[in-house]
Amino acid sequence: MKKLNTILFNFIFGTFFLLPMQAQAEYRVYQYFVKSKFNLPQDKEGHLVTSTLDPVSYIAYHGGRQSIEIDLLRTWVCKGHTGYFKKFCDSPLDKLKKTKI
Repeated sequence: MKKLNTILFNFIFGTFFLLPMQAQAEYRVYQYFVKSKFNLPQDKEGHLVTSTLDPVSYIAYHGGRQSIEIDLLRTWVCKGHTGYFKKFCDSPLDKLKKTKI
């Protein structure tokens, strides 16, 4: 009987208190200046990249340290998720630039 009461309590507690809570996802965005270590005509100057890959993963995914050179410029956290090719949120600096004084 005591075990049944415990099970019933857990069921009621879970149903009315835990299920209505929704998990909130977040992700970190990194902005890099990337330059190829190969002499490529299309990448002589380097380019700006925004990614959710951390610096170590970004370098490994794009050929390693012998292929590219990156400089981490800034990073910030966004609420939500990046599924369905969703655009990254604006950086705090970009939001500040858009704010009218």
